[in-house]
Amino acid sequence: MLIVGLGNPGPEYAHNRHNVGFRAVDLFAQAHQMAFRRIQHQALLAEGRLAGQRVILAKPQTFMNLSGRSVRPLVSSYRVPLNRLLVVYDDMDLPLGAIRLRPRGSPGGHNGMKSIVQALGTTEFPRLRIGIGRPPGQMDPADYVLQDFRPDEEEILEGVLHRAVQAMRTFIEEGLEAAMNRFNTQPATRPAGKTGE
Repeated sequence: MLIVGLGNPGPEYAHNRHNVGFRAVDLFAQAHQMAFRRIQHQALLAEGRLAGQRVILAKPQTFMNLSGRSVRPLVSSYRVPLNRLLVVYDDMDLPLGAIRLRPRGSPGGHNGMKSIVQALGTTEFPRLRIGIGRPPGQMDPADYVLQDFRPDEEEILEGVLHRAVQAMRTFIEEGLEAAMNRFNTQPATRPAGKTGE
């Protein structure tokens, strides 16, 4: 099982809207006593076991629009079937507070997903989209995703990220369909309970 969170490396990007994929896998690692200790194929990796399965978490360090350069060799190196790959990333087409799991689909306007689809040569792999909402007014989407979340948005995001961690765990333990049935419903609007319960 390979779970890839998308984002941009470096502290200046850490709280950007574009980095919720990194933040979700960081929280998953924290909840399951996994640590990002090594770099392989241009990605920071953490590894552990859950439900009897080997789980590898990856944060590509290539910058967002080149994510495929890291993901493809990781998939090959670890011989991960594409139905056991989960890519976690931000989505402007979902409101803040919503998450969506899908078994496949186009990358839309997301440059990280475009890079991965191009590198893998297919759209047939699961993904977990975390809503960040649309930019206000006439703001350029490229500027919007590189902005930090506002304090009031961070409060909502805390609950969303815990819910994303629970969705990832369900995907690992019970499969994609079970995770979709459980987590593609109501959005989280306030901090959730303890992760992993």
